[in-house]
Amino acid sequence: MNKKMNACHLMRTASPLALTLAVLGAWPVLAQSADGGKVEMIEEIVVTGSLIQRPNNVSVSPITTVSPEAIKESGQVEIEAALNQLPSFTAAGTSSTGGQGQGGRASLNLRGLGSNRNLVLLNGKRLPLSDINGNVDINILPEAIIGGVDVITGGASAIYGSDAMSGVVNFKTIPYFDGVQADVQFGQDERGDVFKKSASVTLGSSIGEDRGHVLFSASYTDRPGLQGSKRSFFEFVTPSGFIGTGTYVPNASNLPTQAAINSVFTRYGVTSTVARTLNLGFNNDGSLFVQTGALNYKGPTDNGYAIVAGNVRMPVGQQVQFQNALERKTAFGSFDYEVTEGITAYGQFMYVDSLVHTESGGSLTQIGNLTTIPVTNPFIPADLRTILASRPNPNAPFTWNGRYVGIPDKNWDEQYKVSQFALGFKGDLGASWKWDLYSSYDESQHDQALHSAVVKSRVQALLNAADGGASLCAGGFNPFGISNALNISDACETYMTKTALSTEKLTQSQVQAQVSGPVVELPAGPLQVALLGSYRRNTYRFTPDSDLVTSNIEAVTGSAPARGNIGLKEIAGQVDIPLISGAEFAEELAVGAAARYSDYSTTGSVTSYEGDLRWKPIGSLMLRGSYQRAVRAPNIGELFSPPTGTQVQFGTPPASVGDPCDVRSIARTGTGGAQVRALCIAQGVPANVVDTYTFPTTATGGTIRGNLGLTPEKADTYNVGGVFTVPGDTPWISGTTISVDYYNIKIKEVISSVPGLTTLSKCYNLDGSNPTYAATNEFCQLLTRDAQGQLQDVSLPFLNLGGLETDGIDIQINWSASLSDLGADVGDPSAEIYVTPNIGWVNHYNIQTLPGSAFQDYVNTSTLGRALPRWKALTTVGYKSDAFGVGLRWRYQGAMDDVTAVTTPTNPSPGVPAYNLFDLFGNVRVSEGIDLRAGVTNLFDKGLPIVASSQNSTDVGVYDAVGRSYYVGLRARF
Repeated sequence: MNKKMNACHLMRTASPLALTLAVLGAWPVLAQSADGGKVEMIEEIVVTGSLIQRPNNVSVSPITTVSPEAIKESGQVEIEAALNQLPSFTAAGTSSTGGQGQGGRASLNLRGLGSNRNLVLLNGKRLPLSDINGNVDINILPEAIIGGVDVITGGASAIYGSDAMSGVVNFKTIPYFDGVQADVQFGQDERGDVFKKSASVTLGSSIGEDRGHVLFSASYTDRPGLQGSKRSFFEFVTPSGFIGTGTYVPNASNLPTQAAINSVFTRYGVTSTVARTLNLGFNNDGSLFVQTGALNYKGPTDNGYAIVAGNVRMPVGQQVQFQNALERKTAFGSFDYEVTEGITAYGQFMYVDSLVHTESGGSLTQIGNLTTIPVTNPFIPADLRTILASRPNPNAPFTWNGRYVGIPDKNWDEQYKVSQFALGFKGDLGASWKWDLYSSYDESQHDQALHSAVVKSRVQALLNAADGGASLCAGGFNPFGISNALNISDACETYMTKTALSTEKLTQSQVQAQVSGPVVELPAGPLQVALLGSYRRNTYRFTPDSDLVTSNIEAVTGSAPARGNIGLKEIAGQVDIPLISGAEFAEELAVGAAARYSDYSTTGSVTSYEGDLRWKPIGSLMLRGSYQRAVRAPNIGELFSPPTGTQVQFGTPPASVGDPCDVRSIARTGTGGAQVRALCIAQGVPANVVDTYTFPTTATGGTIRGNLGLTPEKADTYNVGGVFTVPGDTPWISGTTISVDYYNIKIKEVISSVPGLTTLSKCYNLDGSNPTYAATNEFCQLLTRDAQGQLQDVSLPFLNLGGLETDGIDIQINWSASLSDLGADVGDPSAEIYVTPNIGWVNHYNIQTLPGSAFQDYVNTSTLGRALPRWKALTTVGYKSDAFGVGLRWRYQGAMDDVTAVTTPTNPSPGVPAYNLFDLFGNVRVSEGIDLRAGVTNLFDKGLPIVASSQNSTDVGVYDAVGRSYYVGLRARF
């Protein structure tokens, strides 16, 4: 079998996760004719990661190519769910997660360095942005038009521009064809509460006597939402102190007398002393109970209520929708047409209408100015009146905590309308040079409707009314006890709530011109260059609901109107220089370089550049290496974001960090407990409360704000590796390809908001960075407490902070063998077996929080939204032929420590065990043009592991919360 036949065999037998285009590039592209004389050259190509077109264009950065079949075999209707299984990806935002009005967007995160540090393209061109942080929602891409995905893992800013620090994900459309292709897929989980369906139709045709081609595709996807109450794992997850009974919260400066407390609880038969500082809840019979300790509690302990560690709680994991409902409609069209000889016009349009429904549980009395209850409220229970009357100021209103169980959970309908229009011309300049002029405009509009939003000012009006609000709506509002809280009249529900409407809009305009071709013919081949010039402008406008602006909605972080724009002018060039060809120990030796100069209207100019080398000492081995200086300019959100609310999740102590001033926290019970106590008092925790202080829930408010003083990030990226193709005619191993690549990425002046957990850890010396426990510590200055000492806000400004460093090794193996070559007589010459391990090993993942501070290694740790296993692998084993195929996919993720092993090493939470999932898939050709596929995902119904530092005790973006599921699909071509 000659080399060209070997190459064709490799391409024909490529597994569902074909290893790399670079592997294909290891094969010679010159084929000798039968008489040994005439040489024929294949068509020039462009590999992702290059501006230069030429034969045998190989990548000096590792490229993983994902086939459309591999996406189908994952059984997912969401593209990011399939890609996140690859070792090089860390789960970021997914279409299944979000809550709090941020659901539905699906982004990609290479190397765990952030979804805004990799660039997502379609056919080498930028896609519309989905948010102000520069992320692309990849679910705007109709799956029917995806002909493959190239993933470059390594800096590529010099080639593609800002954002390509950790790599590039380039989606490629299917080739033009004549005919119609229809595809449908249905999926159902074993428990019967998740039914996914998708359908698409694609039409293609040649036009103008084959001078051009047109392609049109329309698709539809529908997926239901799934509540935590549907899975037993979430039954006791996130035990919140905000409960439906409501609780009285004592004011440290206006406490009732101990005698009054004792007199009430003695009558209940409670013999222990009830501290004056503890929250008191309300039983349905009007009696009181102690929330911390559950003394005299007479309420339910099921259906959303629980006694957790002796405390009355409402686990909110049951309320959270951990898979968002999604309905998506897409349309895509493209064309090319030879206008005249040597000039071709081309273009495309895309339109997406996506509706995502998210829920995040019942509203509670949290975030912003808290509502209070005056002593004139007619619904106050008699025993509580006795206690209130004993305060130094008996007529003062009191603060209450509660969850609005009589009102539907707050929920969002989020509609994303995305459109893009592009037109370009390309052609030849003389015999060998080519030119390309391209322009596009895209627009993303996000309309958000927050339903059942509880309006603080209206609740306060009801509480203040002398008749309890009965004059404002039927029955008024009685927050004392579960029965009362549940029996809110329709009129009062309407009065207390609204639908809050907000809109954000992003636009992107871009123009790009490129020329490429040979400059001079060298002995080893042509020296080629590519030159590029471009202009891009991004705009953003956000108009929030007026009650969000004033933080007048319960349990939803406030926001403010915002707008901003960024203009960018760029020039770039790339050169490829062949040095040796056809020599002993140097069948090919070449070097290359690229540089890009970018001028931003906001942050000025910056330069990125790269140098690379590729060497083929023998035909079966290619060695490669590169160095790249990559850059990322601050995006619209980092520059212009107004003070915007978010949540800082820290769990409940002692299992998690919690509020370090909480008496249950390791910060208070550890060796530095006395110093932490003094620091808490200095921050505003009243001295008469500090020894009984507890924080009632698992999260607090945070405030993110932009910074116009930011400067671009800079990264140094190194890649060294090789691709070996086993030579010879032995059918068991010949043609096997092995790719091994080492990467090293170091990012300086990282743009980030200080993580809330990091702020707490550093302020309270949990990592040794505030040994004097000074209240003037820069991290302590980011914390705000209210008059009761409750942690109210963690400031999260964007800053150029420290650094990110990661390095590791990627290993990809592609083995396949024809059964007939192995001597097996199966009656089908196309039958073969294959194994394709794709393995990632991470050596370090270092984070430097501030310039000059020590790096901390987070490798092999897990927290919500950032699982960083040292080992991750995806392996497919299967059989396939022209008529039938079956395979097994093994998804592996190594055991990890909890992130607290780094942030609070003196009290780390339990880690996560190794995680293995298996998927079974198969396909059969029913007839010419009709293919049937089916499969089982999570074959052994693997359950969810506990992620201790996560608010919901797990991470549904990383682990499968749905369970064993089945799917079947049909594709027909006409």
